[in-house]
Amino acid sequence: MAPRRTEAVHKDAQGIDAQAPESILRLLADAQADAARSVHAAIPEIAEAAEKVAASLAAGGRLVYAAAGSSGLMALADALELPGTFGIPRERVFILLAGGAEALVNLAGAPEDDSAQAVRDVAATGLGKGDCLIAISASGSTPFAMGALEEARRRGAATIAIANNSGAPMFGLAETSVLLATPPEVVAGSTRMGAGTAQKIALNMMSTLAAIRLGHVHDGYMVNLVADNIKLHERAARIVAAVAGCEPGEAQALLERSGGSVKIAILLAAGAASLEAANRLLEGTDHKLRPALSKLEGSRGSHQ
Repeated sequence: MAPRRTEAVHKDAQGIDAQAPESILRLLADAQADAARSVHAAIPEIAEAAEKVAASLAAGGRLVYAAAGSSGLMALADALELPGTFGIPRERVFILLAGGAEALVNLAGAPEDDSAQAVRDVAATGLGKGDCLIAISASGSTPFAMGALEEARRRGAATIAIANNSGAPMFGLAETSVLLATPPEVVAGSTRMGAGTAQKIALNMMSTLAAIRLGHVHDGYMVNLVADNIKLHERAARIVAAVAGCEPGEAQALLERSGGSVKIAILLAAGAASLEAANRLLEGTDHKLRPALSKLEGSRGSHQ
């Protein structure tokens, strides 16, 4: 078996257990920063993967994450926030975690070797053409992740593999491969550290770019958020006020009128004649706010 970088010993780890606490923490912090920097080299592949995710979701497909152990937790953290942050329907995002729900309280190692369970889990989602599966594994050879990729590919879904070792077997199973070449861990093999950090960054980048491509972000604002608590109601009102250039009170009133839709409220503030007119504008621009605002401005100009 070829040596894996994720199992190698860090160059500064010798004698770490005899160092002062502050020295150990500085080494750990530096290692995390080094892992984060490794993501830059993968930007072209992350961009390609994000386009696949966006294309699937735009066409009505589902997005599925499949992983085990720490990689599964990184996938879970990214996937669970997509509905609230970007308004992506909960029923279109699946998380296949080795060991199932039990892994959330007992992250046992054995389930990651069960490729047959991964096949069953993928089948249970009904994954097929038009959907997209992202498999994540630090080693790049986790049987659960590989089994999910193989089944997804067999079913005609778009496939993305994310791993931290070059030449990872998973890369041969996916249409798009993202190598996060993180340095060896300070605690050799503990990929919850640097490798996990890089995975979380890459997943956040990928899903955020996909959301931007789908029109869920406008000038850095999350204009498709689901405002289901006090903090998010206040945030939604601030977004409407900032983008539309209206007063907070008006923004709040327009949000109530729009049923909580930030995009509709902004279009109403910009001069859309009614809820129906605002909805038609969005439907005519694939629910992207910027072209909808441009069309509204153009129509107003033509009537002046």
